[in-house]
Amino acid sequence: MKALEEKILKEGTVLPGNVLKVGSFLNQQMDSDFIMEIGNEIARLYAGEDITRVLTVESSGIALAVAAGIALHVPSVFAKKHKSANMPKEVYTASVYSYTHRETYEIAVAKEYIGREDRVLIVDDFLANGNAVHGLMRILEEAGAALVGCAFAIEKGFQGAGDALRAQGIRVDSLAIVDAMTDESVIFRAQG
Repeated sequence: MKALEEKILKEGTVLPGNVLKVGSFLNQQMDSDFIMEIGNEIARLYAGEDITRVLTVESSGIALAVAAGIALHVPSVFAKKHKSANMPKEVYTASVYSYTHRETYEIAVAKEYIGREDRVLIVDDFLANGNAVHGLMRILEEAGAALVGCAFAIEKGFQGAGDALRAQGIRVDSLAIVDAMTDESVIFRAQG
């Protein structure tokens, strides 16, 4: 998605530790119209796949998952990172390590929201090391739901998680794939 690459170059910042900060439009402050463009593009890519749910992990992926869910006309579900009083007893869980926060979370989805009949699209803002997506995949496996594919706004291609998923036969669609980053530049992978 050329518009996303241009927005990253214009508004993104590379921080130490291979962190690409896009908080001005994608995950802290959100450009609502642009988020909907991303959701529409994801829906276009997965048209005809009979998706019944969009799944993400809180919190940065929620806006994109909702936008994709709206465009696909299906519910969006997010895995919670923290237990809360309103969480039901019957949940699917998986442990996920966050490199950004240097913390392991026990993510959870209520069993009532995903079942064997579901065809699920995982959506998130970033694919880096793949820990979050693997946790979500474990939840889908536990639920007996079908994984249709994974859609990401930005993939850090140089970290290899996307290529590893693709090698396993999992459909992965990333709207912008970053192959390299320096303090002065972001280099994108050419996509056909």
